[in-house]
Amino acid sequence: MGKSVQKITENVSLIASTDTWIEGLAVQQLIKTSELQGMQRVVGMPDLHPGRGYPIGAAFFTTNKIYPALVGNDIGCGMSLWQTSAKVSKVNLDKLAKKFEHVEQPLDESWTEHVETRKSEKGITTDAYDHTLGTIGGGNHFSEFQAIDEVYDQNALEELGLNKKHLQLLVHSGSRGLGQSILVNHVTTHNHDGIEIGELSGEINDFEDYMEKHDEAVRWAELNREFIAKRFLEAIRAKGECALDVNHNLVSPKELEGQQGWLHRKGATPSDKGYVVIPGSRGDYSYLVKPLEGAAQSMVTSLYSLAHGAGRKWKRGECHGRLGHKYKREDLYRTALGSRVVCGNKELLYDEAPQAYKKCETVISDMVDAGLIEVVAKLRPVLTFKTNGDCSS
Repeated sequence: MGKSVQKITENVSLIASTDTWIEGLAVQQLIKTSELQGMQRVVGMPDLHPGRGYPIGAAFFTTNKIYPALVGNDIGCGMSLWQTSAKVSKVNLDKLAKKFEHVEQPLDESWTEHVETRKSEKGITTDAYDHTLGTIGGGNHFSEFQAIDEVYDQNALEELGLNKKHLQLLVHSGSRGLGQSILVNHVTTHNHDGIEIGELSGEINDFEDYMEKHDEAVRWAELNREFIAKRFLEAIRAKGECALDVNHNLVSPKELEGQQGWLHRKGATPSDKGYVVIPGSRGDYSYLVKPLEGAAQSMVTSLYSLAHGAGRKWKRGECHGRLGHKYKREDLYRTALGSRVVCGNKELLYDEAPQAYKKCETVISDMVDAGLIEVVAKLRPVLTFKTNGDCSS
């Protein structure tokens, strides 16, 4: 492993150079998590930041037990990248920003047949959350049109079917209320304790019950991103193809150095699923990267995971106070890179301001130094959509 790996304790590592700012509380949470029963190894990514009791931007390897609270409520949250037919040279930002009036409403009847077909193909049986299918949600979720700014590996770009002359569409969302309901049910029954593999509660195998619901939420989240992308493509009257789709909140079976266990990822992008996008904040570049799977020891140390974004510097709720005296609301609708932001929620506009995040470049360089990735291309934001109004949850 390169110089960007810090050993915190015997079973806790941090992939970040000593120059990368990581909040002390996040490291404390990382260490605390390593003390959970059955926890074998914990690793923090360079975008590590504190969460509600558990850190975000980390991966956790357990045996004999899983911890749904480590995965959190947004099961299956992830990133999908779509190649669109819209030409970068034809973009008119003023016109583009006005095209997304209906993308937060429930899908109308014209989608019903397509929704049912795709749900059936993905093995999704729940209907309770159909009204939120194809919607982004709040927090750090977004849909962003991007332009390929710099190319470092043209062959990789061609392999993915990406074309520099056309806009890309990056979608970040998850399982919405479905994932939330699964975690709430788990916490109600088990508090924040994990579930032992094969644990029975009455006649129900709690482990199998959770994993069945978890896996469906992951598939639902993937379908949600697909419908979000299709709505945005329809809004700009463009076609598109999905180049990649990768989840970063989930728990999966994994063998590590001959030991069979469970790999939890909370805001950690898998490095064993091919190419991935590591997004910056809406005023920063995103990076298309290729995980280096050849470095076996690096993969074990990193728990087959990468950062999932730039990582927060400031807590939500603090940002307006930090930025309000420097920036008027209107200032935040345009970024230093010339891109546009659509966000009708004032609090969210400040909470998700580029200044509230680390520079994505430092996160990327830490992973390059650690021998985990090669950068394929740098993507520049063109238009980021958060929400039209206050309906951002």
